[in-house]
Amino acid sequence: MEISTIMMIIFIIALIVSMWKIYVFLPNETLADDDVNPKSTTELESIMLACIHEGVTERKALFNAMKNHELFDEKHYWRFNENRLNHLIHDYLIKNPELKTIEDIRLN
Repeated sequence: MEISTIMMIIFIIALIVSMWKIYVFLPNETLADDDVNPKSTTELESIMLACIHEGVTERKALFNAMKNHELFDEKHYWRFNENRLNHLIHDYLIKNPELKTIEDIRLN
């Protein structure tokens, strides 16, 4: 056997082993505190809408109102921050193109 053939076989074996090691360490099931799955997103969206309909229209105040809401689970949504709130608002406005601002959401 030539040296290039041996090197190619070793390379292929090393590639297969490294791909298997990567696959083993990737998460295969959803985590218990995953707050970006559809169910959690729907729960956060309903809390957001409830706070908006109570009259909170400023983003910082909305963030604080959501964290203080009775349905907000701090253990489950421990990663919830203002950036996640901005994503929720943006996604809701995309789903409802007739709405442009938080005030439009409150009035609708």
